Amino acid sequence: METEKRLPKSCPSCGKGLRVHTMHCTGCGTKIEGDYKLPPLMRLAEEDLQFVHNFILCGGSLKEIASRMGLSYPTVRNRLDDIIEQLNKMML
Repeated sequence: METEKRLPKSCPSCGKGLRVHTMHCTGCGTKIEGDYKLPPLMRLAEEDLQFVHNFILCGGSLKEIASRMGLSYPTVRNRLDDIIEQLNKMML
């Protein structure tokens, strides 16, 4: 089974955020070059991105995600608030 590659979000040399430079179509070979920011959700840490994914799968129910993760409701609420704060900072 082939391991899925993860998109790097920070430079392995200096730690600064990475940007997209080139994209290509695997069907026809078209290439697009430029300097593009990653969308805010993609800039979240993998752990936070997984939380958002689970939150959506739970229909946005904090009670449900707390139950699935074995955490208290306030812990889940604080985690969501932290992610919202990160996303708001990225939008500036």
